[in-house]
Amino acid sequence: MKNKQLIRIAKALSMLFMPLYAPLWVFVGLFLFTYMRLLPWGYKMFVLCLVFFFTVFVPTVGITLVRWLKKWTRHELSYREHRHMPYFVALLSYTSCLVIMAKMNVAMCFRGVVLAALVSQIICVVVNVWWKVSTHMVGMGGLVGALNAFSILFYYNPVWPFCALLLLSGVLGTSRIVLRQHSLAQVLVGFCIGYVCAMAFILLSWV
Repeated sequence: MKNKQLIRIAKALSMLFMPLYAPLWVFVGLFLFTYMRLLPWGYKMFVLCLVFFFTVFVPTVGITLVRWLKKWTRHELSYREHRHMPYFVALLSYTSCLVIMAKMNVAMCFRGVVLAALVSQIICVVVNVWWKVSTHMVGMGGLVGALNAFSILFYYNPVWPFCALLLLSGVLGTSRIVLRQHSLAQVLVGFCIGYVCAMAFILLSWV
């Protein structure tokens, strides 16, 4: 396979598995593959729309506006010194989502998913002061951590989904390295941040 083809595939994977979508995928999985699929259809749609609006739509629009105002290219936006503004937009939006969930008495286990994503973002902001972490891998680590946490809470063995997510994580991490966006260490640390935060805050929210 030629280098250009590898780069195209890596770019496609990076676009397909944007880190902002991680919390939304967790909720989709919960509503499709756990007993939470028995919840009223209207309630599930409300939660999905709320999560999509505050964790995907608002951050995407905000980051696009920042890039437009600063006249940065997509590549320039990935520079470590330029990442604090996108992080700020995401933190503000995720916090708003949590506040609204609390006001509307949304289940704590659902809030735990958003809280885990928010804490992951905060850690990335702190680390970004001196080092660049792969947020794509933070998202993937969060998905794996959420799968493990809910498998503990719901008493089921997720061996095949776990293997599929691990394989996907490896492919995505390799893509980020191929695109020269991150080193191996940045990819691994990003995955660990997402995994630990998801496991810790989802389990704690249930307790």
